[in-house]
Amino acid sequence: MRFQDDSTRPKEPSLAEQRARRQAIADQEREEAEAAEVARKADQRAATKHKVLIGSGVAVGLAGLVATFYTVAKPTNETAVCTDANGVIQNDQYCDETYVSQHHGYSSGGIWFVPLVGGGYSQYRYNYGGTGTIGQRVTGGSFTAPSGNTNVSTKSGKSVQRGGFGISGKTGTSGGTGGTGKSGGS
Repeated sequence: MRFQDDSTRPKEPSLAEQRARRQAIADQEREEAEAAEVARKADQRAATKHKVLIGSGVAVGLAGLVATFYTVAKPTNETAVCTDANGVIQNDQYCDETYVSQHHGYSSGGIWFVPLVGGGYSQYRYNYGGTGTIGQRVTGGSFTAPSGNTNVSTKSGKSVQRGGFGISGKTGTSGGTGGTGKSGGS
């Protein structure tokens, strides 16, 4: 017979053929499940790697920010010398708020006025960064108080201004500002 008409039914597969088909379907399903698991793990590793890279970048950026903050916030140190109206270095006590008030003087804008014996007032103020010894004219420096991020102290160790992050820079009225006043004495 060379052809088969539609009236005949195909032969049932043998038990071995049925088992082989079931095994092939099971193998194909297992391979698809394994491929899906491999793809899921690869996606998970990629997401974890991405999170680690982002976290590392944030950590490095944060460390840089903190380092910059500490570098900028670190106060510098400056020495102040007490001078009279002529720029001659005087004893630090004349620029001390307590000493001035005990001698019935006063301060205004960083300048201290101490009464003279014969009447009138003698004027004193700080020079920041200047050098010299008592009785000599100050060399260099400025009569303008440094920035609030500067620690200022006298040669004797008295703190005039404490610097640092978040500190305004002046303690009481002991910080000095520029300007000259007239001495009303001798």
